Amino acid sequence: MSTAGLFRITRPTNAAVAGLAVIVAYLIATGTLIPSVLLLFTVVVLITAAGNVINDFFDVEIDRVNRPDRPIPSGQVTLSAARAYAVTLFLAGFLVCLPTNTLCIAIAVFNSFLLIAYAARLKRLPLVGNLAVAYLSGSMFLFGGALNGLAGITHVLPFAVMTFFAMLARELVKAAEDIEGDRASGAATFPIRYGIRATGALSIIAAVLGTFASLIPYWSWGIWYLAGILIVDAIILAATLKAARCPTAESVRSSGASMLLKIGMFASLIVFTLSALFL
Repeated sequence: MSTAGLFRITRPTNAAVAGLAVIVAYLIATGTLIPSVLLLFTVVVLITAAGNVINDFFDVEIDRVNRPDRPIPSGQVTLSAARAYAVTLFLAGFLVCLPTNTLCIAIAVFNSFLLIAYAARLKRLPLVGNLAVAYLSGSMFLFGGALNGLAGITHVLPFAVMTFFAMLARELVKAAEDIEGDRASGAATFPIRYGIRATGALSIIAAVLGTFASLIPYWSWGIWYLAGILIVDAIILAATLKAARCPTAESVRSSGASMLLKIGMFASLIVFTLSALFL
């Protein structure tokens, strides 16, 4: 077992970006930042890292096919160490969350159990797992807004909805990429059940719905926000169109659609941040 493996299995970049989304959400909800936001950032980083670890714990057989370089199948982290590490991270996230408020604690606890359920069972069900990950991504905005109570949640709802649909599109594309390993493990994902073409079509629908949601803040932030978010929407729609034209898992992987969707979602976070600061 290696320290590098323990670090890499948490997918620290993804965890940090999720934490940043919470800070942006609070900024959107209130127009200010307070020291307590750092608690939210830490909670999200810890719980997201825990979810990544427990996901790799349950996905070891799939990863032997799809991602043999990951820490567990490559031998950098043992299964027992991954399980203990995930439990420790979940508990640490919960303890850091205690000084916040009831809404934040409720979301943190619910999301923790959903992450475990997703890794253990939900991800192998058609569409259910994709919807779970999409909710978890959108809930970063709900979690940030929750520090300001129900009013904060209401204010960030369009951003949560947009993120939900954009992530759903990406999850469907990733499921199409991973069809061989998922089939070998006995999973019944959406592309296995209904095919890669249908998966691509559904990802386009999700991207279009996310685009509609992204237009709502225009009424508060105006034309400069609209200019930025339309670029983001174009990236996300282009990525799903690329994936939808692919007939095989290999062609989906080589299209780069999943990475393009990731870039689009990161760009949306930049647009949200700049708009909250200057518009």
